[in-house]
Amino acid sequence: MTIDTGVRTPLVEMFRRGNVETDIRMMAARGMLAPRGHEQLALLAMLVDDEDAAVSTAARETIAEIPPDRLAAFVARPEIPTELRNFFATDRADAAVSPATSDGPLVDKALPVAAEAADGEQGSALQRISSMNVAQRLNLAMKGSREERAILIRDPNKIVAAAVLSSPKLTEMEVEGISRMANVSEDVLRIISANRAWMKNYQVALALAKNPKTPVAVSMNLLARLTERDLKMISTDRNVPDVLRVTARKKIVIDK
Repeated sequence: MTIDTGVRTPLVEMFRRGNVETDIRMMAARGMLAPRGHEQLALLAMLVDDEDAAVSTAARETIAEIPPDRLAAFVARPEIPTELRNFFATDRADAAVSPATSDGPLVDKALPVAAEAADGEQGSALQRISSMNVAQRLNLAMKGSREERAILIRDPNKIVAAAVLSSPKLTEMEVEGISRMANVSEDVLRIISANRAWMKNYQVALALAKNPKTPVAVSMNLLARLTERDLKMISTDRNVPDVLRVTARKKIVIDK
């Protein structure tokens, strides 16, 4: 059973559900994947007991590379979940140390992000990305530009899209835009709907409710948050599922 580290980011959740390929797990075990320290520690904690002995060994070796004082300072940060702090507190952390101020990875072995090509030199961003392997796309998803994230959020590999949603560079405006996209996977829209911080933004909630690709169970729950004007708009929108349109119409009548 995978350890619960208390960290809830799209990337960590993908690993926690156990549907990540061995080569990607190995990347994470070697400290090559997470852009932020708490995600890196969460992944390492989960991978020390990986079913693949090589992955498990790599995770333990990476943890051993982290300077004890740096690890202690990082897990002393107030936002670190208790579960994660307890995992690393056994013989490495000292509660008396001052919390670290940087949220960067404690072991940074990530591949460098390729510089953006000049116009006409190496083709478009889409062409460059199409020639990359999964490891390169994952790295770009977390550290690349807004244009590159807009392409990678549609990547057929779910872990790449999850990496985009875990990028420290991702803005709330981008999340709004992604919520409107009908060419992303249902998993992407479901991940957004499960993020409390993003869902505080009314425009994100509205975009998900109007998006025909959003799972019906999600969009139905969002109707209660919408204004009468937006409910009326959905009640006549032929692009959304019939059940959503009918429910919006009924809700307008009931609210009156």
